[in-house]
Amino acid sequence: MVRVINAHLREGEKGSYVSLELQGDITLVQSQNTGRFYATAKRCFIYSTFDEVTAKSLIGTQMPGTIQRVDCEPYEFTIPETGEVIQLVHSYQYVPEEGRVEMVAEKEPLAIMA
Repeated sequence: MVRVINAHLREGEKGSYVSLELQGDITLVQSQNTGRFYATAKRCFIYSTFDEVTAKSLIGTQMPGTIQRVDCEPYEFTIPETGEVIQLVHSYQYVPEEGRVEMVAEKEPLAIMA
């Protein structure tokens, strides 16, 4: 299961849109430096067709599926705590539970008219 943890108003090339921030289940990861375990959860963002008020009302909603690591083109990421810039070649995406996906013709995200 994944949970909606936030909603963000974003600016795109064709106007504003709202994205939902999703978080997966908590997992334990072992540090390569210390050998100790820490708790973490994968997060990702998905487009929505909701206005900002509706999207924010969805915070806490659970949906069937997982957040999975996927390979992508290299990009730079700044670690907020240290300011260190690193290069990543992966991102995370939401994968719905099989059999629970409605397929539609893909279009550009809708712009929100204010």
